Amino acid sequence: MTQTARLYGGSLYDLAAEENLTERILEEMGVVRSLFRENPDYVKLLSEPSIPASDRTKLIDDAFGQQAERYLVNFLKLLCEKNLVREFGGCFEEFTRRYNQDHDIAEAVVTSAVPLTKEQAERLTKRLEEISGKKISLVQKVDPKVLAGLSVELEGKQLDGTVKSRLSGFSRRLNEVSV
Repeated sequence: MTQTARLYGGSLYDLAAEENLTERILEEMGVVRSLFRENPDYVKLLSEPSIPASDRTKLIDDAFGQQAERYLVNFLKLLCEKNLVREFGGCFEEFTRRYNQDHDIAEAVVTSAVPLTKEQAERLTKRLEEISGKKISLVQKVDPKVLAGLSVELEGKQLDGTVKSRLSGFSRRLNEVSV
């Protein structure tokens, strides 16, 4: 995340907190990020310097003006006018980080070979909440290289319960014994 994204995302968070709109804007930013990811040509269009800024901001008004919170719409227009639309993802990350910090939420990224069932995800979330003492926002990733088990990153700490990790640790211990 760039310093610009931190600054802009943090400023939007401060405004949203002042207006008691953090939850709503966070949710809407997630929708906008998904739309931007699904439509990279739209982001390119909003970033095109040869198109007048007024035309680009009108595109934002047309797309989001009636549905999104006005502060978010104005934020998107500002990014567009400053040619910073490509920084939106980083702004969203900073906004989310600040929201999580203020609401005692920790993001846990769990990587497994196959998607977790709803029950498994709930049990893991509950266990991680017990460990951390915080509410957990679970982000799931699937990586077939994991083979079996789970790898969890929580607040900068890696909790690795994959078979590969266990075998590696076992191998290390065997090498220490045989030396």
